[in-house]
Amino acid sequence: MFQQSVPKTTLESAISTSELIYHSVVRNVRKTHGNAVLSILINMVQAVTFVIAFYVMFTVLGLRSAGLRGDFLVYIMSGIFLFMTHTKTMSAVVKSEGPSSPMMKHAPMNTIISIIASALSALYIQVLTLVAVLFLYHATISKISIDDPIGAFNMLMLAWFSGIAVGVVFLALKPWFPTFTSIGSTVYQRANMIASGKMFVANTLPSFMLAMFDWNPLFHCIDQTRGFAFINYFPRNSSISYPIILSLVLLMIGLMGEFYTRKHASISWDARR
Repeated sequence: MFQQSVPKTTLESAISTSELIYHSVVRNVRKTHGNAVLSILINMVQAVTFVIAFYVMFTVLGLRSAGLRGDFLVYIMSGIFLFMTHTKTMSAVVKSEGPSSPMMKHAPMNTIISIIASALSALYIQVLTLVAVLFLYHATISKISIDDPIGAFNMLMLAWFSGIAVGVVFLALKPWFPTFTSIGSTVYQRANMIASGKMFVANTLPSFMLAMFDWNPLFHCIDQTRGFAFINYFPRNSSISYPIILSLVLLMIGLMGEFYTRKHASISWDARR
């Protein structure tokens, strides 16, 4: 019952925090389903459904010629996987445990650990889904050839990081404006169905249409991914630095808002959600 607090070294604190994050990640993965494997399978079915739906749509509308020279399904998947990683990470961070959650009463749990765990659990599921779908496609349908797989994976990580940044901003606003945050995050996810640029090639857009999409960090990530995936595509209308800088700015703003929110936490907030 009575325990004496003993100061920990930096290494001991790091190990303790890592262990806490690990258990929080496992808990978040099991939120979708009690069985972690089924949780991953559900996400895999969603990804495959997206791929099939876009493949049929492009085929019926005769838009396959608008894609890049190369494997058409890789072109589709390069957009869908980054879109799912970005939006699901953002959604997971927004839904993470806030300062008034009962979980925060258990030291040393805090909101930063909750955010990290939510983001890592989303990344874990998306990467496993990506590897499984690409392996099945490579083994059963056609051999996959990616010009620079490391560069393409780095863009996936950048899409994940930008999803964290956007999610933290919404998370900081959620206790103060719960209805606005719920509607705003949903609108952002739906808008990215088109604004992410996964349905077209950025190099083919005229300047007046490019201005409608280049504000979106996910648009830049997807276009750069296709530059790494296809040897004959060189993205001219996107950059890597823009999503990095914008994500860092949004992350700093979101963390400052979250720290301020944590100081004014109230149990009554939960009743408004």
